Amino acid sequence: MSTPFEKYQKRRLRSSYISVILSIAFVLFLLGLFGLLVLNTKKVSDYFKEQASITIFLQDDVDTQTVKNLQTVLKSEDYTKSITYVSKEEAAELAKKENGEDFMDFLGYNPLKNSIDLYLKADFVSPEKMSEIESQLIKKEAVFEISYDKSLIAILTKNVKQISLWVLIFSGIFTLIAMILINNSIRLSVYSKRFTIKTMQMVGATKRFIRRPFVLNSVKLGAVGSLLAVAALAVAIYYMNDNFPEFGFLENTTLLAILFGGVFILGIIITWLSAFFATQRFLNLRTDQLYY
Repeated sequence: MSTPFEKYQKRRLRSSYISVILSIAFVLFLLGLFGLLVLNTKKVSDYFKEQASITIFLQDDVDTQTVKNLQTVLKSEDYTKSITYVSKEEAAELAKKENGEDFMDFLGYNPLKNSIDLYLKADFVSPEKMSEIESQLIKKEAVFEISYDKSLIAILTKNVKQISLWVLIFSGIFTLIAMILINNSIRLSVYSKRFTIKTMQMVGATKRFIRRPFVLNSVKLGAVGSLLAVAALAVAIYYMNDNFPEFGFLENTTLLAILFGGVFILGIIITWLSAFFATQRFLNLRTDQLYY
């Protein structure tokens, strides 16, 4: 029958294990979210790029068949993501809603033109490529004018490159921080058993024999923490995909499998290395150094 002290020690040990597991799970969960951001940086940047459009204003005297032919040509181009035809009446109604007044009441006529909004694929959204597309389109007989926000495209292209670079930098920094935090949790766990380690060493146990249970135990804690992190990450991804379906977080199952596998394996590797070096450190200390 266990004594009160033994029961206290077991509760204390169980509490220590739970604390280590939760610490590992939380750090790996945050690392997984950051990994998800890194893996989807291009997808997110492409989404914002593809919101930019080129407005093609049409000649007033152009006939319906010519407009349809132009739409067919545009749809067949490599750079086209989608097109939307906007009649002058629809444009007037939209302007009325935005401005809160009907400008045709005092003009007496509708000065707007029929137009086509051309949405480009992300790879073609850059100042240089859009300028080339503009040069091609303006030569077409049905086209009156080409309009798009050139300064916005320039800023968007520049910022996307900078954001991608900073995401990679921060991912590296955060990975290092995650490794340090998990390492500290494992070291504290081993530190609490430093006298046991030294006692085993004093009675003749080899370093490998002493290290093995500590490493295996830490790896088990890392595996449990990693599984909790993966489960939490899966829930978070499902929630984000449900609220932001346009980003398609669940579309690439291979990428998600790599992410989950990477989080799990990283948790195992970090805890294994941390336990190995932490145990080795106490094995190399003198008995009087264990008190400091």
